[in-house]
Amino acid sequence: MRDPIPVTILSGSLGAGKTTLLNRLLADAGDRDVAVLVNDMGDINVDAELVSQNTDLAVEDGVTELSNGCICCELQDDLETAVVRLARDRDFDHLVVEASGISEPRPVARLFTTGSQAAARYEVASVVAVVDSRQFYDAFGDDGVATRRGDSDARPLSDLLVEGVEFATHVVLNKTDLVTPDELDAVEEMVRALRPDAEVVRTEHSDVDPDLVFERRYDPETADDAGWKQALEVGHDEADHDGADHDHAHPETVYGVTSVTYRRRRPFHPQRLYRFLTDLPASVVRSKGTCWIATGDDLSYTLGQAGPSVRMTAAGPWIASLPEFEQDAYRRNRSNLDWDDEWGDRRTELVLIGRGMDEDALVAALDDCLLTDDEMAAAWDDFENPFPADPGDDVVVTEPSP
Repeated sequence: MRDPIPVTILSGSLGAGKTTLLNRLLADAGDRDVAVLVNDMGDINVDAELVSQNTDLAVEDGVTELSNGCICCELQDDLETAVVRLARDRDFDHLVVEASGISEPRPVARLFTTGSQAAARYEVASVVAVVDSRQFYDAFGDDGVATRRGDSDARPLSDLLVEGVEFATHVVLNKTDLVTPDELDAVEEMVRALRPDAEVVRTEHSDVDPDLVFERRYDPETADDAGWKQALEVGHDEADHDGADHDHAHPETVYGVTSVTYRRRRPFHPQRLYRFLTDLPASVVRSKGTCWIATGDDLSYTLGQAGPSVRMTAAGPWIASLPEFEQDAYRRNRSNLDWDDEWGDRRTELVLIGRGMDEDALVAALDDCLLTDDEMAAAWDDFENPFPADPGDDVVVTEPSP
């Protein structure tokens, strides 16, 4: 059986320069025989036509198009069918999947790393996020605001920009001619805070060395090691045993990009936390982590914030809320589980990343959202709760207008 075919996944917002980069990869592929799958929204796949004009591979052969949908959701079955057919019908050295401007790379990569037919034939070599430097700075620099990225049901652009960078092995800072040197430095500093391990390259017109993009850097074991997750892991080793701890991370920085790790073993009051999240300072670019909120449902919650977009998701019951025999089973299988004698695994662990944050003020504001001693003794299910009560459901706390 032949060795797995390496795959490069290209992601990025609409107009960031993915198709330009793809055409450069094809033009400068050298001895590589590259097959391409491109995806665009709409009945006419413009990207496929642009790519097919610049390669000997025909649309019916090496360039496969999936139109009128997103390869990471509605057309997931079509994606798997297309890549399996490509591997069966022709020989090539490398597959490049260009996701549409509203696709996220993580589900696409999952197709090639799980027990699917595609995973049996391919392996992910790299995940490349193409960033429009001007757009990124306008979204997150100073008082920037990221608008929606598509129709009224789509998630905001800020989500796409941040999540694409956080999952990337390579980040291409494109359109560098449209920002000042200081703005570009600020963008790169923020990108490195979001994904510390990524290879970052600056360019105009997507002029990138193909050898860099094709190199194997993807590791399934560290694929989700975004900056916020690394901050939690580092901070956990330094946290006080009582769980009341916050760490200020100050890497070598010129433009004030820092992170704060916040841990508490006392729950948030749902209304006060909601009000805090609706008025989150613009300096906070990314927040992620687990929240303990005083509700009658005894659920853990996951906070996800990227720029002006803030969502809270009910993740499921705390292990400590389960019957004792189930708790014991979970704890036996999770030797590193952070367990408190009184509260079990109930806790808040958050990372906030931003530029020029007033870190002490943020920590104080979060502390003000915690229950008082009197509230700890009250009936928590009497608190008005704006957050979801069913596991898997989420609530949009804030997001930019269309």
